[in-house]
Amino acid sequence: MERLSPQRFTRDLAVYGGAVAAALIVGLGLVLGGGASPAKAADALWEGMFGTPYAFGSALNMAAVLALIGTGFTVAHRAGLVNVGGEGQLALGGIAAAAVGLWLPAGAPAAVGVPLVLGAGFVAGAAWAGIAAGLRVWRGTSEVITTLLLNFVGLGLVTLVVHEAGLLRQPITSSETLPQSAPLPEGARLPLLGIEGSPATVVVAVAALAAVLTAIVLRRTATGTRLTAVGLSEAASARLGLGVHRLRFGALAVAGGLAGVAGAGLVATVPYVLAEHFTSGYGFAGLVVGLLARGSLTAVAGISLAFGLLASGGINLQLAASVPASSIQVVQSVLIIFVAGAVLLRKENGR
Repeated sequence: MERLSPQRFTRDLAVYGGAVAAALIVGLGLVLGGGASPAKAADALWEGMFGTPYAFGSALNMAAVLALIGTGFTVAHRAGLVNVGGEGQLALGGIAAAAVGLWLPAGAPAAVGVPLVLGAGFVAGAAWAGIAAGLRVWRGTSEVITTLLLNFVGLGLVTLVVHEAGLLRQPITSSETLPQSAPLPEGARLPLLGIEGSPATVVVAVAALAAVLTAIVLRRTATGTRLTAVGLSEAASARLGLGVHRLRFGALAVAGGLAGVAGAGLVATVPYVLAEHFTSGYGFAGLVVGLLARGSLTAVAGISLAFGLLASGGINLQLAASVPASSIQVVQSVLIIFVAGAVLLRKENGR
């Protein structure tokens, strides 16, 4: 990864600090427009983020899902690819996790079931991304277009499997039975981290491990150097004898696999079912995390945690201060726009 000079660090700090300040001003305007006092809204937001172990644990689970997708995006981006398909890859990971989890016998231990569920999510996500990767390396089709379109196919498949009784829909016992899978057995459910009162699961540890291992591979191994070379110049890398097609295919497949693990983690967490809209836009939010992190896995972790905390705080903001939780999404969007705009402006000025 690129090392920051003191000048660039100061410049980046000013860019991100200014973007945060602008987003906070917008948020303050939304709070005042909603008729709440800034102090009450700030207390509700803080309480929703850090006030209880449950709130903070929920934020950690959300952050882990975003970090997995953002980490995968960084791998693909290092090879010069843009993975816009996190939502679809997450959906396929969830389908595979539900199928494997429901196939397990009721008495299967978690030591067997959890790795199988997460592994199934990785394989399904990687295979789904592999479609776009194959089209990119063998037909030259833009991965931006194919991964984006595959999102809608993946989400459609979720709808199909939870509505069809012959696939993953739970047995219909009454007119009120929801179109979703049956609950996963105990052995397929992600264990809690063991923090009292916290719903944080081992997906947090999985995301942290994935980020650390990815950082080591990208910074310390020949594979990371080859991926960087391919991302900088495909033509030059080919002349040097690097397997450009193989590296790019593998990078995008790994990105899809990590998004699939995120989908498996969502299904294997409360309420332990595959349902429509279970992805909740995580794939697109993870894309934003990857874009904002700009290749830094440390930034992926920090931005994911910030987004997770904001989402958790936004729920309490609506409950305690009567400020719509969507205000948090507006603040996040403003933050993204200001950061992206500042980065583009800096590039145009050659800095």
